[in-house]
Amino acid sequence: MSSRRAFITLLGGAAAWPLAARAQQPDGMRRIGVLLGLAESDPEIRARLAAFRQGLEKRGWSEGRNVRIDFRFAPASAQMQVLAKELVALQPDVILAHSTPVTAALQRESRTIPIVFAPAADPIGSGFVASLPRPGGNITGLSELASELDAKELEMLKDVLPRATRIGVLWNPTTPSHTPGLDSVKAASQKLGLALHMASAATADEFEAALASMAQASVDGFLVVPSPLTVMQSARLAELALRFRLPGMFSAKENVEAGGLMSYGVDRNDLARRAALYIDKILKGAKPGDLPVEQASKYELVINLKTAKALGVEIPPTLLARRGD
Repeated sequence: MSSRRAFITLLGGAAAWPLAARAQQPDGMRRIGVLLGLAESDPEIRARLAAFRQGLEKRGWSEGRNVRIDFRFAPASAQMQVLAKELVALQPDVILAHSTPVTAALQRESRTIPIVFAPAADPIGSGFVASLPRPGGNITGLSELASELDAKELEMLKDVLPRATRIGVLWNPTTPSHTPGLDSVKAASQKLGLALHMASAATADEFEAALASMAQASVDGFLVVPSPLTVMQSARLAELALRFRLPGMFSAKENVEAGGLMSYGVDRNDLARRAALYIDKILKGAKPGDLPVEQASKYELVINLKTAKALGVEIPPTLLARRGD
């Protein structure tokens, strides 16, 4: 973990591939597709796309001049496959996918169009790549080491709640990457001497029952195994956590900005900038199967001090000073 760079924020409030044979735009422009599992209006999405455009500009790709970018946004999971099919039908030179579910939806539609994920939780376990050094197929990108992060987040939650004996775990049974994530959390809980109360929620309508079950089980706090759903419904989760007086640990800072207690996760703007390098290489003729999967290197710890005060949680100075291992 020595390669990590971490930042802390406090809130006071294998297919054949003839690239040259791909359809080209009549005016010589290259075409990039982008599929995101969040709403276009999300401020974090706007920041992420700005970082991606900056990464492209740095490498000589200017939107409207020599490259066209087709965006699709799927804030509802039911839209994701439809939009993936729609984007693939445009026959772009390469597609950027912003999460594991998005990448899976695109993979079901094409085994030939290059796809770059930024990030994917478990690219090998999800069947996207054969190996990290040699992906082999039409997919490559950046991994966020989600299973390792889930365990680290549980450790940080224990630091904040040193007397905790039981922790709730909110997970989504429709998210494939949650299986290894849960295994990691269970292993970490044994080392920390914590009992776990598992609560699943496949839709936002199931959040209330899940958190109510945690309250009834007298958990001391809860950990969210992330999915696009938990990010899109960050305000709802924050409201429920305050209502049931449950300190929550998340991986996305959006959850903390909405009122959740704390998060620790990858800097997704940095991933978007780095994804532009993959796009650049593919547009210049590289095969995705030959581009090694890289790991996230920048992480953010975000703490909502207003929520901590409301819940009566004291953030230890050792955690405030933490910069990652």
